[in-house]
Amino acid sequence: MKRHLISAADLTRDDAVLILDTAEEMARVADRPIKKLPTLRGRTVCNLFFEDSTRTRISFEAAEKRLSADVINFAAKGSSVSKGESLKDTAQTLEAMGVDAVVIRHSASGAPYRLATSGWIDAPVINAGDGTHQHPTQALLDAFTMRRRLIGPDAGLGQDLGGRRITIVGDVLHSRVARSNVDLLHTLGAEVTLVAPPTLVPVGVETWPCEVSYDLDSVLPKSDAVMMLRVQRERMNAAFFPTEREYSRRYGLDGDRMARMPEHALVMHPGPMVRGMEITAEVADSGRCTAVEQVANGVSIRMAVLYLLLGGNEPAVSSPRTDRTEEK
Repeated sequence: MKRHLISAADLTRDDAVLILDTAEEMARVADRPIKKLPTLRGRTVCNLFFEDSTRTRISFEAAEKRLSADVINFAAKGSSVSKGESLKDTAQTLEAMGVDAVVIRHSASGAPYRLATSGWIDAPVINAGDGTHQHPTQALLDAFTMRRRLIGPDAGLGQDLGGRRITIVGDVLHSRVARSNVDLLHTLGAEVTLVAPPTLVPVGVETWPCEVSYDLDSVLPKSDAVMMLRVQRERMNAAFFPTEREYSRRYGLDGDRMARMPEHALVMHPGPMVRGMEITAEVADSGRCTAVEQVANGVSIRMAVLYLLLGGNEPAVSSPRTDRTEEK
């Protein structure tokens, strides 16, 4: 593992499989009465969030606390950032306080890379989402969910997603989740197809390791997993499609479209969902939709990433005898 996790494109196949296998061990901890490991005891992790978040922030905090780390939560609102403090000054403040790792979400693409390479802070940096660029732990938890559902928790150990066909549908232009998933799924051997209106397909997409289609109905019957993306209105400064009704009719997933998917195929969503827009309530609440499962798997993946970046040299999950000692 490299020192930082900035982009899903930085991970080799072996790196990615190691994280997924470590997350499988971490998932077993969640089934115990006491869901804690002593791995990061005495380490301080700062969650540096310059952008709104529910799932990612809570997921990282849960992962850090389950590994016994000391957690500092920083939100830009209500901090000196609102008074004009720069990212550099904030980073140097954290460095002076002796923070051991930083989890950063920022509206500006490239902010985590800048933090990791600037020398402002001497600690591992984990990207929790930067602008429309990357969200590597989301891609990892999506791949983890696919591997568990399509191959199995135990059968999947050491395996990648070779030969699986994954379809990503919706607002690809503004989606860091789509970019991260294309990179990681390609690394893991999957075949990725992007489906979106022409106005929501990025310039230069022909250089990405994936196919592009504008017809959702033609792609669904051969998909092992279909990932629906939210239309990110907060990042839009123009009209990218005529009406919500037309978008939903062409690119929304409803019960009829779900019935055309193979029986084993999954419906995924990184959240937050806009029911009635890209996905209907019928599909979102069906047994094939893994949205809630993805949230649970996110804690396991983030525990694995933190463990490998900060802990790393001892077994991820100690023996039962040691666990009983720690629980006292």
